[in-house]
Amino acid sequence: MRPLGFTKKTQVAKQGYTRPAVMIDQFQADSPDSQASWRNKALIWLTLLLAFRLAALALNRTDLMFDEAQYWSWAQEPAFGYFSKPPLLAWIIGLVTGVCGDGEACVRAASPLLYWGAGLCVYFAAEALYGPRTGFWSALVFSTLPGVSFSSGLISTDVPLLLCWSAALLAWVKLLQTRRWRWAIGLGLVIGLGLNAKYAMAYFFLCAALYLTLTPKARWLLRDARILPANLLPLLLILPNLVWNAQNGFLTLAHTAANAKWSGTLLHPDKALKFLAEQFGVFGPVLFALLLWIGWQALRRRLPDSDRLLLIFSVPVIALIVGQALLSRAHANWAAVAYPAAAILVTDFLLRQNWRALFTASLALHAGCMILISAANWAAPALALPGRLDPYKRMLGWRNIADAARRRLDAGHYTLILTEDRWVAAELLYYLRDARVPLLAWRPLAHPRDHFELTRPFTGDRKGPHLLVTLRPSVDYITRRFQFATELESETIASGPKSERRVRFFALDGHKVR
Repeated sequence: MRPLGFTKKTQVAKQGYTRPAVMIDQFQADSPDSQASWRNKALIWLTLLLAFRLAALALNRTDLMFDEAQYWSWAQEPAFGYFSKPPLLAWIIGLVTGVCGDGEACVRAASPLLYWGAGLCVYFAAEALYGPRTGFWSALVFSTLPGVSFSSGLISTDVPLLLCWSAALLAWVKLLQTRRWRWAIGLGLVIGLGLNAKYAMAYFFLCAALYLTLTPKARWLLRDARILPANLLPLLLILPNLVWNAQNGFLTLAHTAANAKWSGTLLHPDKALKFLAEQFGVFGPVLFALLLWIGWQALRRRLPDSDRLLLIFSVPVIALIVGQALLSRAHANWAAVAYPAAAILVTDFLLRQNWRALFTASLALHAGCMILISAANWAAPALALPGRLDPYKRMLGWRNIADAARRRLDAGHYTLILTEDRWVAAELLYYLRDARVPLLAWRPLAHPRDHFELTRPFTGDRKGPHLLVTLRPSVDYITRRFQFATELESETIASGPKSERRVRFFALDGHKVR
């Protein structure tokens, strides 16, 4: 018995790449009842995934890791920009926690909600290109990708970015198909929002330019007034962030450029290979192998128009990040925007080839990964792997460090908490959010190195005593700047079954003015 949605088609073979004998327009000629049925199925399954992930967040026993705690702290101070990222995620966290509360599950709750929206956008983009059956399976494939399942248990800038990219892909397809102004305006709006999530949204312009260059029949857009909102609205929406950057020495742009680390030896084939290997985990081993194969076929022969569109909005991004990894480094998530289009492309390829067993095996593998990741998040405090691996050491122990700091605050009469580490600052701001004393960042240089040094630097104008909290083995460069510096009892706090952090505390008073 075939899985739901798989039907046998007449196919034409051509040098190893097969495609339906029927045209793509005929794929879209489903009856209204059939289309409504597939849409309802997509909505039901995406909502079930949403419910599962929200329940998993409620059972998640990890602490917020540094990035998450930092984004929460940004949300407490709404602005048009922050040191390392544009502002959209902070605004979203502020909105959700304003309704839900400040617990870890609430801070992360936006993630599965936004992925639910991204899955719907993937459905409608695939439906427009190939029909509702491909739309349903594409939405399911995208929403169960290993990278998406992992990211759904966290809150990061990639999540709103992927929603905006998926929505932009839908608007781009609809604009080319219908030439309606609403899709041109929608395209400009979601690109602008995406830029406010993460500057990687700019890759969309590169993909669109490449597509228009390689697709003569789509070049009408270059001569049409509809291209104006698609280009001007993003500029208008990112303008407040650019103004914020200008007022703050272009810190975010400088940080983004520094993240690329184009210095020293500019040839790292090992890092390029590592990045490529990681994509088999992010997108899934079967799907990424097929994506590479389809990309190879595109070099040898012309693909159907819809396939070529999706290929251009996925593979060039991956190739660009592979080049970045070759020159310096790249994190596994840096090519994330490639995968909404890639999920549609590979899904329809599997459907048209009628490779039911391979499709089912891949989907089952991804569903298993989703369940395993959720179970691991629940078991994280006791999860031990062979050797000295502690997979959750970045996400455990922070609450206990904050509790240790709280005990010292209760025992003394400190006027503020001081720290020189942005990780510690972010975690203490979150886990001591009910503390009555402010937290300030030690700023040794005139130029701030992180958002806390920018917005809450220690200036020495407050009377002591101050409580210094640090993970560093030596902080003489701080303690010698005070007339009185007394080291309090340190604590060793577990950050997993096999790892720990030694936290040191100092009572400081009498800041010496240079």
